[in-house]
Amino acid sequence: MAFPQGLNDERQPYNSSPSKAYNRSASDQGPSQAGGEGNKTPSQSQTLQQAFSQGGPITQPPGPPRRDAAPLSSAWSTALAAAGAAGTMSGKGRVNKRQVRGPVNANPRPPRALFCLSLKNPIRKLCISVVEWKPFEIIILLTIFANCVALMVFTPYPKGDSNDINEALESVEYVFLVVFTLESIMKIIAYGFIFHSGAYLRSGWNILDFVIVVVGLISTVLSKVNLDKFDVKALRAFRVLRPLRLVSGVPSLQVVLNSILRAMVPLLHIGLLVIFVIIIYAIIGLELFSGEMHKTCFYNDTGKRVMESPKPCGKGFKCGEENEICRPFWEGPNDGITNFDNFGLAMLTVFQCVTMEGWTDVLYDINDAVGSEWPWIYFITLILLGSFFVLNLVLGVLSGEFSKEREKAKARGDFQKLREKQQMEEDLRGYLDWIVQAEDIEPDNEEEEEADEKPTPKHKPTSETDSSEKTDELGSGEIQQQTWWHKKSRRFFTWNRRCRRASRRLVKSQAFYWLVIVLVFLNTGVLTSEHYGQEPWLETFQDVANLLFVILFTLEMLLKMYSLGFQGYFVSLFNRFDFFVVICSILEVVLKYTKVMPPLGVSVLRCARLLRIFKVTRYWSSLRNLVASLLNSMRSIASLLLLLFLFIVIFALLGMQLFGGRFNFEETAEKPRSNFDTFIQSLITVFQILTGEDWNVVMYDGIKAYGGVNTIGVIICLYFVFLFICGNYILLNVFLAIAVDNLADAESLTEAEKEKEEEKERTKSLRRSKSRSPSDEKKEPLDGESVEVVEDDDDDDNPKRYDRERSPDSVVSEHRVKIHDVDTTDTEVDEYRRRDRDDRDEDDEDEEDEEEREEGDEETHTTLSARPRRMSDLNIKEKKQPIPRATSLFVFSHTNKFRVFMHKVCNHSYFGNIVLACILISSAMLAAEDPLDANSARNKILNNFDIFFTTVFTIEIIIKIIAYGLILHKGSFCRSAFNLLDILVVTVSLISFGLKQPSHICS
Repeated sequence: MAFPQGLNDERQPYNSSPSKAYNRSASDQGPSQAGGEGNKTPSQSQTLQQAFSQGGPITQPPGPPRRDAAPLSSAWSTALAAAGAAGTMSGKGRVNKRQVRGPVNANPRPPRALFCLSLKNPIRKLCISVVEWKPFEIIILLTIFANCVALMVFTPYPKGDSNDINEALESVEYVFLVVFTLESIMKIIAYGFIFHSGAYLRSGWNILDFVIVVVGLISTVLSKVNLDKFDVKALRAFRVLRPLRLVSGVPSLQVVLNSILRAMVPLLHIGLLVIFVIIIYAIIGLELFSGEMHKTCFYNDTGKRVMESPKPCGKGFKCGEENEICRPFWEGPNDGITNFDNFGLAMLTVFQCVTMEGWTDVLYDINDAVGSEWPWIYFITLILLGSFFVLNLVLGVLSGEFSKEREKAKARGDFQKLREKQQMEEDLRGYLDWIVQAEDIEPDNEEEEEADEKPTPKHKPTSETDSSEKTDELGSGEIQQQTWWHKKSRRFFTWNRRCRRASRRLVKSQAFYWLVIVLVFLNTGVLTSEHYGQEPWLETFQDVANLLFVILFTLEMLLKMYSLGFQGYFVSLFNRFDFFVVICSILEVVLKYTKVMPPLGVSVLRCARLLRIFKVTRYWSSLRNLVASLLNSMRSIASLLLLLFLFIVIFALLGMQLFGGRFNFEETAEKPRSNFDTFIQSLITVFQILTGEDWNVVMYDGIKAYGGVNTIGVIICLYFVFLFICGNYILLNVFLAIAVDNLADAESLTEAEKEKEEEKERTKSLRRSKSRSPSDEKKEPLDGESVEVVEDDDDDDNPKRYDRERSPDSVVSEHRVKIHDVDTTDTEVDEYRRRDRDDRDEDDEDEEDEEEREEGDEETHTTLSARPRRMSDLNIKEKKQPIPRATSLFVFSHTNKFRVFMHKVCNHSYFGNIVLACILISSAMLAAEDPLDANSARNKILNNFDIFFTTVFTIEIIIKIIAYGLILHKGSFCRSAFNLLDILVVTVSLISFGLKQPSHICS
């Protein structure tokens, strides 16, 4: 079928309409070709559409025709006009659909707001235009940021004191309150209040804003009427939640937020389980330890406490002196916070133990009060059940939800690509339909079009006169000079290609690989030898060694650049990392010897030496894949860090409002380091609580600042509990969820990389076998073996012959090598192929070029899907190990009756059960020994049992050695690591018995 020349030349993609393709072919001629100088001609698509609308034939647009385009027949003109019109209509339809499905306003406008304001009301129109104005949102966000800055700058003082800056900030607070109040009023007028869909209070963010505004107004009114005790200005810190509206639009952060929000339901279930465990243990502790923590040692005569920092006393801890007595009327440990006197404090103490921070102090206090015989059962079961099991379920839930959210995001991307592909196929089908209709309209004009489309033959020189004329124009000297330069350049390029090929082989060789690894570890050893107060000779050695390593790593970088080329070198992330480290090292050496930069700056650059250690990741495939997976997830980690930072800022500001200036308990006592007096110190304190380090001590200070456990201030502990739960158990566990997901990606990447290497080796071996000629194979047969070369055109002769070597996209070679009755190893065949390949330089060039093309694939790391597990990877029930055919101890053959009997004994189920029982009883007797009195009667009895069990284990080893042999053959006893461990234990026991005997004899 003959296509119009204009369509053949354009090669448009399938998703572009036919009218656009043809229009571009005609309009690309430029003004000089299409319509002359300064004249604009109508476009081809306009001509086609005009002809289609009038129903007449298409005429060629004015201007000189293209030399490479044939005139269109009426059939093609009509078909293309219809196709253009259909493409235009479909394009308009798609645009209209996009407009219909476009971004709909998140807040639909109800017909009436506040029961009285319609859409035509001028006040409501003004409010709608203002709140939907983009700069208005920017102004609100800037106001939120300024409000956060004001809260950060505010410095709380004890007892309500203030300074000029704080008073100025209090005045600015009214401005912020007015702005946020106006924003809420305008949004309520624009969208309504609550009763219809899309109203103001139907959004969670708007509810938060409305509550903050109402609380701010109430606190302002109460402060004006001198009711400062009802001031709730601490809630103003919640305004910093508003910037979350910005970051919620970031795609990677949206994945993290959606993962956390979607995990709320299963997290709620786990939370209920944790609360259930805490309630159960709190009730148990209330029954067992109620009132036991208030006894301590007092002087009998004066009634004063013996210790400045008292501790509980009772059945466990006894008062030492005669005039000391253990009696109650002490508030208890940690100012009476840590106890089991009531249900609330018992739950708080159990929660502290579940977090595993300070639980041993509670255990020791209980042991001092009630004794140490049985309370450990309570605390150990609490830690095992609450900390190790229940709370770790949070990590599993977050990891699962994070993986699901990533899969959904990936599925959405795949679905979008599928929709685009379907649209391309639709356009292609429409294109082909119009072309088929054009064929059916006027089939008689095809011969004329083919005759018109025949290209005119180009002029070629027919005699030697043409070439001689050109030769006469150039001088003979110039021709000789050009020929000489051409030969020299060609020789240089050939030599350069061979050198690069040799350099590539060197860079990819195992020797170069291990050389770089050794240099990296030697460099690491030199760096670790540096210490304070080192000798001058050691410092000189380190400087010389550093200079040597810089030179070696620079040569490595230059060699790779030369062998791979700049583009092939910098395509790898690890090569770019090496380049950065080498440049920093060179800069550090130059600045050190020229003394241009001060020593501090040189020390900073010297830290770049430590980055050389990461060169190991380039050559360690599993570690490299793990680093690549972590780098691929940096967007999610960065988003999570941003969310974590906002979380810390929010609680730091709230902590400043709640505890600022309140940690001054006594005038003579030193202020705790963990306080909320400044914004920076508050950030550090909140981060300390997130890590779980001494968070309970900060909570004790916070409760004490509000009057202690005997006042309503004890409820302030909810701040610390909520901060620890949300920060430590939810946000920080998302890091672990991302790490677990990356480990799975790294493992699949490592498996896929191994399969890719195996596939590449199979492809290379097949290509080498295909490239061998029959004459070459007859020249060098394998040592001592007959090789028959058969040329067979029938591919079905032996289809299983090349199944192991053939890749899925390879072609079966026609030349096949048949080796009869030989036991040839793969190494010998590879050696034969290697010797045969060295004689063919042309095949080497092809292989090196292919390796150079594949270098980018080897250096870049993309996550590939691992194939299903093989049957060999599955766990199969272990069979009974047979008797090795080799002679055992050079005496017992594999058919010896005594050896066969020993084999049956050691493989009998009773034998294994007896040995296992002896192991368990021996372990229990080791735990029953008295380490304080070695000569006690109990230890003597246990020593006799120890001799018995050691004899049993020795007999077991002898039986297994007779059955399987010692070490010289495969399957022998000492070939197993567990058997070596058994021999070590029994040998040490025998040696210990041997050392005890002389001492008994001497005594």
